[in-house]
Amino acid sequence: MRITNSIMLNSMMRNMSKNLNRMSKTEQMLATGKKFSLPSDDPIGVSRSLRLNTDVANMEQYKRNVEDAQSWLDTTEMAMNNMVDVFQRTRELTVQAANETNSIDERKAIALEIEQLKGQIISTGNTTYAGSYIFSGFKTNKALFDDTGKYSFDPDIANPVITLTNAEEIKFNIGIGDSMAVNILPQKIFGRLETVVPPLVSADSPVNNAASVKTGDVPQMIQVFDDLIKDLKDGNTDGISNALGRLDIHFNNINAVRAEIGVKTNRLELTLNRIEGDTLNLKELLSKNEDADMTEVIMNLKMQESVYQASLSGGARIIQPTLMDFLR
Repeated sequence: MRITNSIMLNSMMRNMSKNLNRMSKTEQMLATGKKFSLPSDDPIGVSRSLRLNTDVANMEQYKRNVEDAQSWLDTTEMAMNNMVDVFQRTRELTVQAANETNSIDERKAIALEIEQLKGQIISTGNTTYAGSYIFSGFKTNKALFDDTGKYSFDPDIANPVITLTNAEEIKFNIGIGDSMAVNILPQKIFGRLETVVPPLVSADSPVNNAASVKTGDVPQMIQVFDDLIKDLKDGNTDGISNALGRLDIHFNNINAVRAEIGVKTNRLELTLNRIEGDTLNLKELLSKNEDADMTEVIMNLKMQESVYQASLSGGARIIQPTLMDFLR
């Protein structure tokens, strides 16, 4: 086959274009620090990066969930600690009132303070976190208690009686296939009375954990305060003495709930440590898959620049002859 000048020029242009494209891709790697910018650059690498980026995003979401769950439990723990303080003070006043030497006026004065402590229990039952009532189950937009201490769930005309069941657990996803209930249901803390006149609370049944509670129910805990206040005003020393045992049972139940919160908090801390470790590992794998070796990139770029310059020099020699060169 006869090699013409046109063939030589076309071949030179193709080769120079290839050299320029290679150099352009290497310069892009140098500018971005990444091995690829388009799926066509490395389809397998891009697919792996998409999967790793998804895993990293999931880990970051799980971390946010864990931190949110920790904040919820911290708020619950502070509420329980507040109730512990209320019960300790209430017990001190009850012991003081049980003394036969107290006058009726002194007991009435104690009753006034215990009424305030009851109000604090009611206020604690309506504790909120980020605008949500933490003890109201799924009904996070409804207050747990009314001003008298009855379960209310903020009833309305359309739905005057609202029921809260034991199944209303608010769960946070803290891992793949792993979730945790962060809310404590009110019947587990405050209890529910089945009758208007409550039976004495016994050690065998510290809190009446009914399957559900509804608007208008009087919690056992609130009933203990109501009975104590009435006995103080009436001067009923037997009732005041009986209140000590009932207070102690609820106090122990509160501490049991606090222990449960502590266990969940410890688990969340361990989960958070695992998530942070997994995230770090995934990001390291992502870096290995995507990030270019800058030393290698610079060396390749220098080599490709040399090749490109050589191709330009060679091309200049090929297209150098003119008609005058042939006429000489």
